[in-house]
Amino acid sequence: MLLAFKFKLAVVCIIGVAGPTAMTPILTALHQTESVKFGGPALTEIAPGTVSYRDSGDHVRNGRQAEAPLTTVRFDRPLTIMTHQVSAADYHACVEDHACRALDRDVAVAVDRPAVQVSWHDAVAYAGWLSRKTGHSYRLPTDEEWVYAAGTRFQDDGITIDDNDPSRRWLARYEREAGLSEDASVRAFGSFGMNEHGLADLAGNVWEWTSTCFTRKVRDNDGHTIKTSANCGVRVAEGAHRAYVTDFIRDARAGGCASGTPPTNLGFRLVLEQKS
Repeated sequence: MLLAFKFKLAVVCIIGVAGPTAMTPILTALHQTESVKFGGPALTEIAPGTVSYRDSGDHVRNGRQAEAPLTTVRFDRPLTIMTHQVSAADYHACVEDHACRALDRDVAVAVDRPAVQVSWHDAVAYAGWLSRKTGHSYRLPTDEEWVYAAGTRFQDDGITIDDNDPSRRWLARYEREAGLSEDASVRAFGSFGMNEHGLADLAGNVWEWTSTCFTRKVRDNDGHTIKTSANCGVRVAEGAHRAYVTDFIRDARAGGCASGTPPTNLGFRLVLEQKS
């Protein structure tokens, strides 16, 4: 069953793989990239607390797609996360160090704009490079951590539609997501404002990769999960809405299993792993 599930996702995701794998990006203010410091990016620490959110992935009940349950997660330790998304200039420094794949040629390299059109693998490669450069451990956030950091910027993707008619739920979700702004231009940091934790540009027009795999959970009549199937070739990307994107996709608008309306731009920010 799990193999068939993965195969179906792979067939859908392989359609419309976007563009060349390594293109020369547009360099803007290149002299600025030469002065990038590797002492570490700007970070924001969020105090311990709890967050209630709707679980990611597909949920099945009585053979029908069901609404994901609300889940409460407790964070017992502070969460330290990048204040801004990784900039195109910082990412380009990783490229010049031969540790990251080059950005596509239509992505401008600038210190005040995020790196976009990057795959999940690109983000993981950058995290490894930054960890080696700084001597600290950086990684992608889990979906739960991203939701906690996003605070009021997180958009609950629940749809109050009868479980007996899943087609109405899909239509309602698509209509809600299709109403979002279609402006794909990459804007300077701060263009989408700060949230209550002091994090910039969450839920703007850049979706951010997380480390969380796509899952399908089967629940019994009481709502308890009795079976979980995971496909880690597809990861959760969070932004103006939640999306599920194939890990090698750089531009989800050309295909890649996005949920509903595809993410406009794919970028990322990293979590600083706290030492025990």
